[in-house]
Amino acid sequence: MKLADRMSRLGTETAFEVLARAKQLEAQGREIVHLEIGEPDFDTPRNITDAAIKALNEGWTHYNPSAGLPDMRETIAQYVSNTRNIKVNRDQVVVTPGAKPIMFFCILALVNEGDEVIYPNPGFPIYESVIEFVGGKAVPIQLREENDFRLDTDELKKLVTSKTKLIIINSPHNPTGGILTYDDLKAIADIALSRDIMVLADEIYSRIIYEGKHHSISTFPGMQEKTIILDGFSKTYAMTGWRLGYGVMREDLAVLIAKLQTNSNSCTASFTQRAGIEALTGPQDEVARMDAEFKKRRDVIVEGLCSIPRIGCKTPSGAFYVFPNVKKIGWEAKKLADYILNEGGVAVLAGTAFGKFGEGYIRLSYANSIENIKKGLSLLEKTLQKIK
Repeated sequence: MKLADRMSRLGTETAFEVLARAKQLEAQGREIVHLEIGEPDFDTPRNITDAAIKALNEGWTHYNPSAGLPDMRETIAQYVSNTRNIKVNRDQVVVTPGAKPIMFFCILALVNEGDEVIYPNPGFPIYESVIEFVGGKAVPIQLREENDFRLDTDELKKLVTSKTKLIIINSPHNPTGGILTYDDLKAIADIALSRDIMVLADEIYSRIIYEGKHHSISTFPGMQEKTIILDGFSKTYAMTGWRLGYGVMREDLAVLIAKLQTNSNSCTASFTQRAGIEALTGPQDEVARMDAEFKKRRDVIVEGLCSIPRIGCKTPSGAFYVFPNVKKIGWEAKKLADYILNEGGVAVLAGTAFGKFGEGYIRLSYANSIENIKKGLSLLEKTLQKIK
């Protein structure tokens, strides 16, 4: 079978590969502590699941418009208007099965072969994968620990060229938990406006913040037309398996993104959209409870990591990941992560799963119980003691 050349440029998300290997070890009778996957261990709040059940019983099981149910889009428009302090209407909203399609569709719609896209590195691996898949040039901007894993806006200016078509930002950030400040975003906005560049703002963790507050680049004058907001329900509402996300963008682009949806997924399941309406308009107590628990877990895992010899760890301000520095151990990140899984029974990710600038780091997710986090840290320390 002769594949299209583009398939050789398609990357993957290593978290799912490590999860599969961990499951294989469990099938062999090994006990594995899962700190690799970015999935809340909480159940979806009951009011949301009840709304889905009600929708199923009412017959919300048929096709709907590719851009999403009108009342779902209206609900999202109102939510984004209130949370970002901008004016959004439903024609600017496209609902998708998960948030990844917004990433994929927007890059597909905006990037020609040879166009450049600047993206954070270390960063979510699908950015680079999709850029290269469509024939674009992925231009990494390094996120450095000494800068709290925020991008350097002076460096960003130097990376922009006449071929730059899109800048991708992610705040709070996966895999580091770093947050872009208001001043960072203002500088990025100035660059985008002065060079006529679109910005894809991945704000999927916007509700999971422990210090400071979330700022959206879309709020700066002139930036709403230049910004695509990517958001969804997986992280905030523990709805990873529901596959429900959305993008907010200028109306003319939304029409084209909906057309891409028509050509791929047709539409997002109607009953999950009814559940999404309940998620955004119903009680938010469970969201606050989950965030408070994540903060407790964060404090436990950071303190535990910093007590292990040869490891240093910044305290993340958002999301539910830590990105400890393991350079003093002297092993490549991939080799170390494999050893920790196979020898210690703790599933973690190599920093290089998030790009070349992740070398010297590993990522741990604290979307797991404090009991399991403590167990994982104990096993990790014992495992690292074997490395001289």
